[in-house]
Amino acid sequence: MSIDPSVAFAAPPTPVSAPTGLEPVLGGALRQKAVWVDEAVCIGCRYCAHVASNTFVVEPDWGRSRAIRQDGDSTERIQEAIDTCPVDCIHWVSYEELPDLEEQSRSLELLPLGLPSQTRPRRTLPRQAGGGDH
Repeated sequence: MSIDPSVAFAAPPTPVSAPTGLEPVLGGALRQKAVWVDEAVCIGCRYCAHVASNTFVVEPDWGRSRAIRQDGDSTERIQEAIDTCPVDCIHWVSYEELPDLEEQSRSLELLPLGLPSQTRPRRTLPRQAGGGDH
């Protein structure tokens, strides 16, 4: 069974209760960072997908989380999802880094979760001090 990624675009983004003036339409700035999941480190706990369901989905073949939509949830909600991750595999990265990180991810050999392995991959990006860099 495969989940169609286009389903994420059918869900409306998280509504903002009242305009703050920070929205791009009102002259605010776009988020300067993108969210990326290091799937080799992910343990498939699904916390991020429960917290920010418009941004993260659990990939059905390997059981790991994946960011499928950068504008699906608010920055605060995505940061909350990052903070819930028990293995620190979700990172804020620059948009320019995404193509290289995605290429790096495609070259990894992933084992299905639950199978014994000699070593668990460690996170490839440093832990963010103070809750992340927005």
